[in-house]
Amino acid sequence: MDLKEKNKKVKNNWKNRKFRASFLHALDGIKVILKEERNMRHHAALGFIPIALGFYFQIAAWEWAFILTCIFLVIMMEFVNTIFETVVDMITDYEFHPLAKRAKDIAAGAVLVSATFAVTIAALIFIPKFYAHFF
Repeated sequence: MDLKEKNKKVKNNWKNRKFRASFLHALDGIKVILKEERNMRHHAALGFIPIALGFYFQIAAWEWAFILTCIFLVIMMEFVNTIFETVVDMITDYEFHPLAKRAKDIAAGAVLVSATFAVTIAALIFIPKFYAHFF
């Protein structure tokens, strides 16, 4: 029996057999990141500001699409950043390594770039509305 045949017979204990189990694990991941990651809580909370402004200014559907996409992008990048940080910490056992620092910095940079993009889009949408409404 070769290794390939042997691996086929091994039961995969990491695979969820039911959709419900997979769904509950995904919810656990969301709970963990909201509980343990301060920046995720900040991004999630700040995401409500453009939503509130969107309702206040009654923005168009295409503006909603841009705003919601930007919010989603920032939150997803925070998920990816947290994944990178967790894996790097696991591999390095929390010991400093220049490549670990590099990976973490790049992942954090991706969050910064997406957040900057989101703020830019929000400014392009809401600054003219503020100006028209208040001046």
